[in-house]
Amino acid sequence: MFDSIALGYDRFNHLSSLNADKGWRRKAVRQIVNTKQPICMLDVATGTADLAIAVAKKAAAGSQVTGIDLSENMLEVGRVKAVGLPVTLQQGDAEALAFDDSSFDRVSVAFGVRNFENLSQGLREMCRVLKPNGRLVVLELSYPDNRFLFWGYKLYALKILPAIGTRLTGNRSAYTYLPDSILKFPKPPVFLPMLREAGFSRARARSLTFGVCRMYVAEK
Repeated sequence: MFDSIALGYDRFNHLSSLNADKGWRRKAVRQIVNTKQPICMLDVATGTADLAIAVAKKAAAGSQVTGIDLSENMLEVGRVKAVGLPVTLQQGDAEALAFDDSSFDRVSVAFGVRNFENLSQGLREMCRVLKPNGRLVVLELSYPDNRFLFWGYKLYALKILPAIGTRLTGNRSAYTYLPDSILKFPKPPVFLPMLREAGFSRARARSLTFGVCRMYVAEK
């Protein structure tokens, strides 16, 4: 599915969020690049590598960012954008990471964790490859708690977003799946315990833009 929408993916994200996605990534970058020392980071479900690139631009000299994704077409878009930066993009499965234990100072996933087939397994794998005292940062789309805002959001997500996505990519089924996956993804009272069960500690959540996006931060 993501192979088929790769070329229009970035434009859809910026247009559908009214560019709020750029601000959400900046907040995530501040949680990731919280040291003046070089870091080694893994960006899981990197897509077209927006977060990986943003981190590479802010991290200390000598840092290295690796991004993995199942979609080769998404990675190809990302490779063009990442030219000249310390970013390596490769095909890989979030639920069977091809890296040794304790390989990375930081692990991130932006707008992709809800697409894991086995969410618990994916979380355990990210914890496994994270170094002791390392940090996980997750950005994921969600929906407002306020019932009036939720009504408007649901209308936008289920009716307007598919129309925008279809116009940009010609693939309506993809943009019917994406809003539905947002509505089904667990909210903080469920997701935070899942992080702890996967081996993370100090897991906390922050609501962004009235709950349209949530940022999760945890340590190993």
